[in-house]
Order: sequence, then C-alpha cells, then structure tokens
Amino acid sequence: MSVSLYQTGVSGLLAAQQQLATTGHNIANVNTDGYNRQRADQNASMGQVSGSNYIGTGTYIQDITRLYDQFSHKEQLLNQSNLGNADSLQARLTQLDQVMSTSGNAVVGSLDNFYQALNGIADNPNDSGLRSIVLNQASILSNDFNELTSNFDNMTKAVNGEIGQVANRISEISHEIANLNKNIMHSQSPSQGGQPNDLLDKRDQLIGELSKFTRVTTITDDNNLMTVMIGQGTTLVAGITPMTLQVSSGDPDAQKTQLSLVSNNSSVALNSSTLGGSLAANFEFRDEHLTQTRYEIDRLAMAISSTLNDSQANGLDLNQQQGVNIFTDINTTQLQQGRVLAHSGNSVNTQAQVAITDVSKLTTDEFEVRFDGTDYQMTNLTNPSAVPITLVALGGGVFDSTLGFNFVETGVAPASGDTFTVIPTKNSAALMQRTLSDGNAIAASSAAAVTPSTNNISDGQVEISNVINPVAARGYDVTVDVYESAPGTFSYRVYNTTTPPPAPSLATGTYPAGGSVSVDIPAGTPDFQIEIKGDLVGTGTNARETFTIGDAFGVGNSSNAVVMAKTQEVGVTNGGKETFNKSLAVSTSVVGSKASNADLTADTAQALFTQAYNRNQSTSGVNLDEEAANLLKYQQAYQAASQIISTANTLFDTILAAVR
Repeated sequence: MSVSLYQTGVSGLLAAQQQLATTGHNIANVNTDGYNRQRADQNASMGQVSGSNYIGTGTYIQDITRLYDQFSHKEQLLNQSNLGNADSLQARLTQLDQVMSTSGNAVVGSLDNFYQALNGIADNPNDSGLRSIVLNQASILSNDFNELTSNFDNMTKAVNGEIGQVANRISEISHEIANLNKNIMHSQSPSQGGQPNDLLDKRDQLIGELSKFTRVTTITDDNNLMTVMIGQGTTLVAGITPMTLQVSSGDPDAQKTQLSLVSNNSSVALNSSTLGGSLAANFEFRDEHLTQTRYEIDRLAMAISSTLNDSQANGLDLNQQQGVNIFTDINTTQLQQGRVLAHSGNSVNTQAQVAITDVSKLTTDEFEVRFDGTDYQMTNLTNPSAVPITLVALGGGVFDSTLGFNFVETGVAPASGDTFTVIPTKNSAALMQRTLSDGNAIAASSAAAVTPSTNNISDGQVEISNVINPVAARGYDVTVDVYESAPGTFSYRVYNTTTPPPAPSLATGTYPAGGSVSVDIPAGTPDFQIEIKGDLVGTGTNARETFTIGDAFGVGNSSNAVVMAKTQEVGVTNGGKETFNKSLAVSTSVVGSKASNADLTADTAQALFTQAYNRNQSTSGVNLDEEAANLLKYQQAYQAASQIISTANTLFDTILAAVR
C-alpha cells in the first residue's frame, strides 16, 4: 500500500514539475515573436486491480502540445500578405506623389516662366536681353524635365534593389525552412509521441515572415514535413529540398528585372502579378504606376519640344534665317533608336527605330510589333483589349502605325517571329536639352503676311497655316481672290500679283459653303501653305474678295513670337484635348488620387490583419494572468504531491519498525 502510494506521489510530483516547467516556459517566452503557448496534457494512470476494485496509480504527462489553430494562423498569413502588399504600394505611391508635387510643380513654374519670357519678345522682339532670358528659361525647363526623370530613374533603381533584397531573403528562408523540416523529421520517432514545438514555432515564424513578401500556401504531411508554395502555387520548399529566387535582367527592357525560381540546373520564370505581398506591389508600382507616369512626362516633353521647334521653324530670326530648333529634335537618331527594344530571340542584325509623325495622336501605351513573315502586326501591351493593327507599308522600310509614329527598318530584313517592343515617347524628357545658343536666332518675325483688301465685306479669311521655307516665302508677292461661282460653291485662285490672270495662276479650285481649303504654294513642294475659310459672299466674277500675301520680315515684327507664345493655350497632347499645363496637372492629380486610395487600402489591410492577429493570439498567445494562476496551482500541486511522498515514507517506516 505504501509503495503504491509512494509511486502515486512521485507521479504527481513529476507531473506538477512538468506543468511548472511548461508554465515557466510560457512566461519566459511571453515576448518571443512567433511563440505559441504550450500546454502539458495530463492524464490519470491506469488503476491496479485490488480485489474487486481498481486502485489509482497516479498520473502522467501524455504530451506537451502547443495551442495552435491552423485556420486562424492561415487567416493571419493571408492578411499579412495583403498588408505587405498594401503597405509597400502605399509607400511607393506616396513617394511618387511627393516627386510629382515637387519636381512636377517645378516644371509647371519653369514652363510658365518660359512663356512669360516669350511674351516679352512678342512685345519687344529686338531686345537682346529678353532673348537671353528666353534661352535661360529654356535651359531651366529642360533641366527640370531631366531632374524629374532622374527621380524616376532613382525610384526604379530603388525598387529593383528591394526586389533583389527580398528575393535573397526568400531564398534564405527557403533554406532555413528546409533545414527545419529536416530537424523536425529527425527529432521524431515512432516510439516518441511528442512534437518539437519550438522547432514548429520557428518554422511558422519563418512562414509568417515569408508571407510579408509573397502569398504563401503550406501543406504538412504525416511526418510534419511542410511543403511551401508561393504565389499561385509555385513550390518554394518541397520537404527538405529548397528552391531559390533569382533576379535577372528584363527582356527586352533590362531595367524591368524579372524573377525566376531556380532548382539545381532548372529555372522557371515567375509571373510577378500573381506573387502577392510586397513583391507584387513593387512590380506593380514599377511596371504600371511609375512607368505610366514616366511615359506621360515623356510625352509632355516631346509635345513641348515639337510644338516650339515647329513654331520656331515657321519664322525668321534677326539674321533673316529660318528659325532653328530651340530644344532637341524629337526625331534624332538616338531618340528614334531608343524607342524600339529588340527581343533577345530575334534574328541577328535585325534592327528598327520609330519616327514621330504627329505628337497629338501619341498615347502613353507600349506596343509589341511582330513580323509574321509578310506584315508587321502591332498589339497594344498596355491595353490588350485594343484591336491589333497591321502596319501600313509606305515604302523604303517605313511602316505607318496610324497612331502618330512610323516603324522603320534599319537593319537586315527581319525573320518571321522577330518581335520588338515599341515605346513611342521613351527618353523624351531625359534627353531634352536646349540646343539654341544664340538669342538672335529666336525666330520672332513672320516671313510673310496676309493683307485683306479694303473692299472686302465678308468675314471670310485667308491665313498662312504653315511655313516650310520662310526664307523662300519672303520672295512671294501673290494675290488670292475668292467668289461664289455657284450657289453654295466658292472658287478661288492664287496668282502672282505682278502677272494677274489671264496669266497662269499658281493654284485654283473650289470648296463648299461653310467649309475651307488648304492650298500649297507652290504646288508639289510648297514653301508655305495657306488656308481659305468662310463664305466670302461675292457673287459673279466681278465680286471677288481679294487678299495679298507678301514679305513681312522686320526686326520689329513679332508675329511669329506671338504664335509661339499662344501655343501655351493650345491643346496638343491626348488628341489635341490638353494644353501643356493641363497635361501635367492631370498626371499629377492621377498620381495623387492613386496615393490617396493606397492610403485607404493600407489602413483597411492593417485593420484586417490586426483582427486576424488578435484572433490567433487569443488561442496561441501567452496570457500572463492565466499563467500566473497556473503557476500558483501547479506549485500547490507540487507541494501536495510532496506531502503524499512524505506520508508514504512515514507509513513505510512504521511497517519496517513493526517487523524488527
């Protein structure tokens, strides 16, 4: 009896001791990240038969388990991944918003200052000081565009650097999980039912860290070996076999780095959009938000350069020469070649470039041009729902896209399947420079002017719409007359003022009432173009409305400067719907809106994660009040078990004394 009582007391003492050790372990790890509260599961030992009764033999600790709810843990992982994605995108968009608010506003200010200086020349065209100010403001404007794109470049480098760091950390986590799987497997045996709780906690902690970077799915087999999958089911860890992530240069754009999963000698490219977590946010920011903003700024820089260069070319400078470019020509060889990125799988020496034909038609989209053996097929990468376009051959290796640019072959003939990525606006802001160095070369004067006859009575007009060769245009002395040759039809003729009809006219034709007509002077290869518009009332050959066109150059002539200054208020970008300032304001406001939405998304993700975390902690977290109560309870149990042992010893001594 005493022996049985002694064993019962010892079992209680050992059980209380393990309970105290487990409780102490919980208390010691109350601040340990990833720790799951442990519990000693205590059971009664099988009783012994004594006569017709079963007498209890004490207790034992069956297992020490961790309080782990896989469902709440998986919910926490999912929300952790969403939070990582939202926080990363919010931080990046906030940075982009700050860049657009500072550097973007600098561009707005320098653009306004440039046009203010240009208006000064319109008021006083022969002031050399004002001309110098225009050149200085042109330099500031181009430098501001350069600075803005430099900020974009730095942000791209930062994102690529973070992608590389995250990829390295994921690879490290992969190896650590594989090693933990091995240790967990070796720490268990058929004869031992317990689990290595602390190793399991460490593995779950690594899974939690991994979920910040990417979406994680796990499967655990009967041996507690865990298979870890990322994204949409790509295996990162298969039991004790780890895979690694590798960063490689993009194809065809080297700056758009890509991720691949590497195992031994095999490599599989990953779809960045399905990864989830901060990785997907970085790719989304770099390839969508930052790229779109960059292309919009590039298009704006191109539109400003093209518009002002064209206006400059329409006039004459103080040396009576045609105005040369103020800013870098939008179709320099460097810019044209930079707009086309050849894929690595193309045939050797197949090259191409893109020439801009109409800035107003340009979008901020990327395109893929593929040669099918006969034609070039172009698809919109930014808007996949857009209808593919077959490029129109213009001859000489030039193909019209109908979207404001031409695709030009410059290398050997392409092979079927050769593919190019086309970015029509690429590098326009980064390579924008002021190329005009002499203030006297600003073409403030118009080359020719239209003078209506004092006998005209209608509101119809004749305007010089374009000047191709202003130096040659000065040599013309022509007359334009218009009359209503039939009801609703107007006839016009253009002739040399000194040799009027019946001498041959330079141009003749008709146009309908309410319409207009553009006329090349001379026909074929014009030096300038005029537009006749409006109903010029006169009926019959003796009721002509007449206009004369002649030399208008003069150091005090600022007509072309006025036209240049008015380009600030003319719609150029987005199909001619947006002025320069509006285009930049739209880009800035879109980025600001995205940043604001990202703030809301991040707040929501944080709230959802906090809820999921608290739910998981309610089961797995250490409660110090509860553990303190347990500590007191198990201490008392230990003391009580000690008393049982002491009583058993007393009884045993009594029996021994009785038989001596």
